[in-house]
Amino acid sequence: MAAEMVNPRSDSTSGSGEGADGATGGEPFDPAFALHRGGKMAVQATVPVRDRDDLSLAYTPGVAKVCSAIAEQPELVHDYTWKSQVVAVVTDGSAVLGLGDIGPEASLPVMEGKAILFKQFGGVDAVPIALDCRDVDEIVETVARFAPSFGGVNLEDISAPRCFEIERKLQERVDIPIFHDDQHGTAVVTLAALRNAARLTDRALGQLRAVISGAGAAGVAIARILTEAGIGDVAVCDRKGVVSQDREDLTDVKRELAGFTNKAGLTGSLEAALDGADVFIGVSGGTVPEDAVAKMASGAFIFAMANPNPEIHPDVAHRYAAVVATGRSDFPNQINNVLAFPGIFAGALQVRASRITEGMKLAAAEALAAVVADELSADKVIPSPFDDRVAPAVTAAVAAAARAEGVARR
Repeated sequence: MAAEMVNPRSDSTSGSGEGADGATGGEPFDPAFALHRGGKMAVQATVPVRDRDDLSLAYTPGVAKVCSAIAEQPELVHDYTWKSQVVAVVTDGSAVLGLGDIGPEASLPVMEGKAILFKQFGGVDAVPIALDCRDVDEIVETVARFAPSFGGVNLEDISAPRCFEIERKLQERVDIPIFHDDQHGTAVVTLAALRNAARLTDRALGQLRAVISGAGAAGVAIARILTEAGIGDVAVCDRKGVVSQDREDLTDVKRELAGFTNKAGLTGSLEAALDGADVFIGVSGGTVPEDAVAKMASGAFIFAMANPNPEIHPDVAHRYAAVVATGRSDFPNQINNVLAFPGIFAGALQVRASRITEGMKLAAAEALAAVVADELSADKVIPSPFDDRVAPAVTAAVAAAARAEGVARR
């Protein structure tokens, strides 16, 4: 799979009414449309087909020998096809970026973008697949049926709580890694940044009380990985306030969440939960009042990750926090999933892992944090996505963890 920044299929006579620059009806040039015209990726052969001999090896009759060998020894599929090098990027278009439920066709530019990030940052080929389906069991059945063609599946932009059930059921059906990046990629990068923020200020994770705004896919996964990593306490808030065991309106996912979070037994609003908190993690949008931020503990960490508008603007956050992170590239400390998913999949594929475990995610977070552990400052608790040390470090850590946990097959 080759990512191409200039697509050779682009032309100005496509009959769509648009010029090659994406302008329509005299509208000004828009580089986003210009770049996306014709798509952002293409298939590229890795072997030549120049003559009859090449053809007879790449296709019939030579290919029959390989097919017969795989039929006798199924594991050979990893050696003689692209299976161990390629991931399916699967969505139903129900929760795309900040756009919401825009459908499968409109989600394709995002899935293509994800695919080229896999290639650019992890050397992993990826195929975007948008499904015209919303039923959990039908999605699971569909993906399970095409899973033999891939070494892993990255679930993307699928709304909660369906995303949790799809991931769980699909992993039960297939023996390749199933990874919902909106959950786990965000969680891994958040933990890495929090580890380094704690190191920078000579604190341990076990000393920190965190409050997460948002009980969707990312919020649940962040709460889980912080708990696994040994956070002192973490409370998760949804639109109705703290997710606590005394609430009677919880979904099954939130009821489970309440069972392993909020040791302090907090109830009430997000603003109330922030009183004395060491960490704010925003994955929900909206705006947190400044007077609530002011009541956080001294030297707090604020990770306001909503895009394009952080829950707490950095200008406000810096008045009260020792470390501030956002999801935006125009501020320091960007919490960006591209720091995690390419290396996680590269490591899993390298050892032909059957799944991605909690231990592999924790290893990825620690490796990511270690990349800049000797360079820490308030504006650098996480590497840049363009730091070429990131993917190799995460890949190696994930592969080692997979072997240690017994899910590697080589």
